[in-house]
Amino acid sequence: QVQLVESGGGLVQPGGSLRLSCAASGFTLDYYAIGWFRQAPGKEREGVSCISSSDGSTYYADSVKGRFTISRDNAKNTVYLQMNSLKPEDTAFYYCAAVYYLQGSNWFKPDEYDHWGQGTQGTVSS
Repeated sequence: QVQLVESGGGLVQPGGSLRLSCAASGFTLDYYAIGWFRQAPGKEREGVSCISSSDGSTYYADSVKGRFTISRDNAKNTVYLQMNSLKPEDTAFYYCAAVYYLQGSNWFKPDEYDHWGQGTQGTVSS
């Protein structure tokens, strides 16, 4: 059974860091593009970052460039999202998602992804 499980969320002060993990079971992550999305109350789900399966290309939303880093550890079948210099506006429920084939220009579109995790809450507040 294909499953994605996120972890690493929590409460952090502005300027702090969190590292989210997306662990896969039932399939091999390195054959899939993995995206991170977030959704705040009353807002639409938005693409945060993506790492491709083919050449490891990475993509970021403008709002997180320079602060967030996506990476994958194929040996652990896990993708990470390192979030630094966090701001209150980064507060959201964070999801990872997987798709076997992804056109890079569509990385931020939720409908492109086939498999989703249950999400983890990230809260930035003093």
